[in-house]
Amino acid sequence: MSTGRWLALWSACLVAFLVLSLVPLDGPSALVRQSAFTAIMLGALGWATGRWWTALFRRVTLRDAGLMVVFAVLGMITSGVAALVVRSLFAVSANPLSGGTRGGTGQTIVEWVGDAVQLLGEELMTLLPFLALLHILTGRAGLGRRPAIVWAALVTAVWFGALHLPTYDWNVAQSLIVIGAARLVLTLAYIRTKNLWVPVGAHILFDTTVLFLVPALT
Repeated sequence: MSTGRWLALWSACLVAFLVLSLVPLDGPSALVRQSAFTAIMLGALGWATGRWWTALFRRVTLRDAGLMVVFAVLGMITSGVAALVVRSLFAVSANPLSGGTRGGTGQTIVEWVGDAVQLLGEELMTLLPFLALLHILTGRAGLGRRPAIVWAALVTAVWFGALHLPTYDWNVAQSLIVIGAARLVLTLAYIRTKNLWVPVGAHILFDTTVLFLVPALT
């Protein structure tokens, strides 16, 4: 792919994020917003790559399922340590989504489906810029593959954390360090497997545990 198409993909990620941010969170529009968020990036990926867009989505094996659990746990440990450090130095803000759903069974199912669709989109929102930056650093800047991977992972972790600033009351330390640390683990899951379903699964397990199960048990 050309650099222009990679940059167009990155721009589509930003447009998708704006859609996610501007449509109201609650009510029946939430699922529409979450679906549009992910569909914009999938559509851009299809436009940029043609029939090769499915290369990101490999068949999930039993080993992949196990790695989802491994990276989810690793993400919890990494972000937990980062949270302890940040909490000792700065004030922190609670995630407004923590604590579970507020409706009946039907609404709960819709919310969980919407969250899964959104988390697929969040992985696209990070990994498409990661691949774009990797292309630019290796193809244009002449950087070696390993240092390019490190820089691309770090930059997109900051990108992902920065996009969470509104969620955490613009708390820079919490968004960039805690969320960024968890993001690095999820990006590593893709680097390790080259299968986008693995970080998606790990992300779903991570959020389910941290945002729903832990508050319910404490």
